[in-house]
Parts: sequence; structure tokens; C-alpha cells
Amino acid sequence: MAFLVNFLFILVLFPSFDKVLSFPDEFPSEMQTQDMQALIAQACMDIENQNSCLTNIHNELTKTGPPSPTSVINAALRTTINEAIGAINNMTKISTFSVNNREQLAIEDCKELLDFSVSELAWSLGEMRRIRAGDRTAQYEGNLEAWLSAALSNQDTCIEGFEGTDRRLESYISGSLTQVTQLISNVLSLYTQLNRLPFRPPRNTTLHETSTDESLEFPEWMTEADQELLKSKPRGTVADAVVALDGSGHYRTINEALNAAPSHSNRRHVIYVKKGIYKENVDMKKKMTNIMIVGDGIGQTIITSNRNFMQGWTTFRTATFAVSGKGFIAKDMTFRNTAGPVNHQAVALRVDSDQSAFFRCSVEGHQDTLYAHSLRQFYRECEIYGTIDFIFGNGAAVLQNCKIYTRVPLPLQKVTITAQGRKSPHQSTGFTIQDSYVLASQPTYLGRPWKQYSRTVYINTYMSSMVQPRGWLEWLGNFALDTLWYGEYRNYGPGSSLAGRVNWPGYHVIKDASTAGFFTVNRFLNGGSWLPRTGIKFTAGLSN
Repeated sequence: MAFLVNFLFILVLFPSFDKVLSFPDEFPSEMQTQDMQALIAQACMDIENQNSCLTNIHNELTKTGPPSPTSVINAALRTTINEAIGAINNMTKISTFSVNNREQLAIEDCKELLDFSVSELAWSLGEMRRIRAGDRTAQYEGNLEAWLSAALSNQDTCIEGFEGTDRRLESYISGSLTQVTQLISNVLSLYTQLNRLPFRPPRNTTLHETSTDESLEFPEWMTEADQELLKSKPRGTVADAVVALDGSGHYRTINEALNAAPSHSNRRHVIYVKKGIYKENVDMKKKMTNIMIVGDGIGQTIITSNRNFMQGWTTFRTATFAVSGKGFIAKDMTFRNTAGPVNHQAVALRVDSDQSAFFRCSVEGHQDTLYAHSLRQFYRECEIYGTIDFIFGNGAAVLQNCKIYTRVPLPLQKVTITAQGRKSPHQSTGFTIQDSYVLASQPTYLGRPWKQYSRTVYINTYMSSMVQPRGWLEWLGNFALDTLWYGEYRNYGPGSSLAGRVNWPGYHVIKDASTAGFFTVNRFLNGGSWLPRTGIKFTAGLSN
């Protein structure tokens, strides 16, 4: 019921999205009937119950003004939210049929993931009202594509949670999930086709600007205390809350401090965690927005646990530290999962936080260490350790000036750094590893395609001799080799030679700066519009 109430609130708050968004001239606001029917048909493309989809969209269209591409997209979004809410209700009903803990966990995952989708679709509706003809900035374009891209993938994660079960319950829910996924895919496709604009850098930034701790001009809303925390070693007196194992702070555990933090906060809430080893699992829900956690440094402030797949957890729930609330910042922290290689999937850090940033953090595990699950993420001067697919997910993530370390895998396992999960060519997701260091101590591959349109690029990155000559590894046979997008640009070091690289259709030796520039912070993450607010240094474009 809470989901339905939230949705109705959104409809009341933004009743006339279609009247404030216009498309290019070739799509006039007053459409011929045949044109509108074609758009509606595309919105319902490949939906199993075509009649229901068409009827629902027509019903939604009657609530708006003259038919237009905007009103069709709005109607499709509203229809999709209704379907997602229905799927959540369906999960609640079938939960009574679960017979073991893994099934119950998978169902709970599905409910939370569908709730993510409902929120991301609702954000998209709200954002559309802010777009005006002639004032459609790259920031807004990036928001819509990021949120729709995330909403498209959540249902896959839901299904993946049933791995290790007899798949009995999965068959009950797959129909409604497929319907939601296809509707979102159609909306994203419609939006990108009708609304694609050439990239324009956000105002007051340049593609080669570098912000640093020393030179950053902080935004007006950021308090002096926040600035002090960002610039130098934190002190408990300037934080909103202090965590210390020895009792010298306000709380002894991170979870206690988070439980006392404000929900849906518009201002930064700073938690200083003194050095120590904190043995706890942290799951920051989406209501926990604009939280900043600052430690005493890598190897000093450590959050650690050993949840893993072999214990019966879903991969999604194995995370030592998980964050979903918007605008999260972490600085000088270590996130660790000690399950080891024999326990397979064991996530140290899972991120579903849009416009989140990590500075001087270490993420340590073996298989599936860093789960960049969804939305826009930035990592600067971080360290990542692992064995198999240890940077994975379907977020849009840029790692700058980071160090990537490999560990000893199980016998017969092959070390792969990335497994990026882009499933649609319209998703704005992918991984960029820029100005970084691949310090492989085992025979290592740069990545393999987890999903059909997997996308990963290495830019100006050092590669040790253990990076294998062919560079990249297949997932299974010829799967995705034609549709993936892997690239390398101006890398260096003994493992960077391109002479023996794979010759897949989707692999690219990037030769021009304009192509490489697409995958930089400003263009790939719309970072110029939000990263300055974090106070974390970043390179906006390509480095010299």
C-alpha cells in the first residue's frame, strides 16, 4: 500500500508533465492519429498482453492534453509504474510459498529491487517536468537516461537471486517481471530515439578542468565543517556524529549512527568513524540520502564481514557495506569481505546510490568484490582487490587514479577484473578505468561480457606484465562478442601491448580523443553538474 500511496502522491504533485516538455521540431506537439498510434504501438512492443498494454496507455492518455510524443512517454511511464507496483504485490503473495531461507531472501531482494524501479520511474516523471524547449541541459538528459537505465536492470537482479534454488518460485514471478522489464525497455528506447541531443558540457566547466582539494571552490550550501572534513583529517568536533569502538564517540557501531541519521535529508549529514575494525554489515536504504562517512584512512577504519553465497545469501545480500540513498560520499575507509575464494560470490561494497563518490577507499574481497550495481558512481584514488569478476554490475562508473590488485584464485579459475552488465544498447551504463594501475600478480584478463551489451573502457592506465596478451575473455562461447563495447586508449606498461588482443567485432582500439572523451567524467557521468558538490578531486575530461 505504501508504494501505491507514494505513486498517487507523485501524480498529484506533477499532474501535467506533458505540458512542459517539447520535442524537436520534427515531432510537433499536435500529432496525426496514425503517428500517435505508431508511438503507442512501440511503447507496447513485444508485450505479452498487447491489448491490456494498449488499453492502459490509452486510458492514461485521456488524462493529459493534446497527444504528443511527451504524452505517450508519460502514459507509458505511468503504466509501467502500475505494473511494477502490481509485481511487488505479487511478490508479497508468493512469499508464503517459500520453503527455505534463500528463497525468502530472493523474494525480499525482488521487492526492494522493484521498489528501486518504482522510484527511478517516478524520478523520471518528475524530471520531465523540468525540461523546457531550449533549456534541455546535459544534466537533465543524463538524469533520465541514468534512472531509466537502472530501472531496466533491477528485475534481472531479482531473477538472479534465485540461483541455488529449484527455481520453482521464479516461474511464478517471471511473467510479471518480464512485463515490467519490457515496458521499461520500450520507454527507454522511445526516449532515446525521440530525445537524443548532442552532448553539451554543463555550464561553467571545461572538458579538461581538474578540481582538487586545494583549489576547489565549494558550493555555497556546503558548511565550513563539511569543507574541513573534505580538505583534511576529520575531527569529531565537526561531524554530525562520531563512531568509536572505545566509546569516545556518540556511537560504538556504524549502524547505530546511521539509524539516528535523518531520512530524506537535503543537507549533508557527516559521520566520522574513528580507526578500528568494525565487524558489521551495513545496508543504507534509499531513504538515507546525502550521507557522508569519513574514516581515518585505508587500513585504519575498516568495515568487515564474511557473508557469502555458500552460506545461503543471495549475491545482492552478501555485501559488507551496501548503499542505496542518493548522494553518498565515503572517504578514507576500507570495505572488506573475508569470505575467501572458496565461498564464491562475496561482495565487499554494493552501490545503488546515484551520484555517489568514493575517495581514498579500499574495497577488498575475492569473487564479486565491488558490485557497482546501478546508477552513477565515481571512485578516486581507491584500491580494489579480487579474483573473479571483482568489479561488476550495471552502474555507470568511472574509476580514476585507482589501483587494481589481483589475488590468487581457486585452481582452474581465471582472473577477470570486470564483468559489466549492460543489457540494452539504450542504457547509459558502463565502466571507465582511467589514469589507473592494473597491478596484476596472477594471469589476468581485463574483463568478460556478463550481459549482451557489456561496456568497459581502459584509458591511460598502466598494465603489469600479468595482463594476458589477448586482454579480454569470453563469457560463454560467442555470447555478446558482436554486441559488447570494449575499448583501450593510450594504456601503457608491459601488459598494454595491443598486438595480441582479441579480434571480436565489439572490441575497439580507440585511436581518437573524441571517442575516448565520451567515457570521461563530464560526458559519461554528467559529472560537471554534481561532482564539484562532493569536494572530491576529479579530472573532468582526458588527462594530458
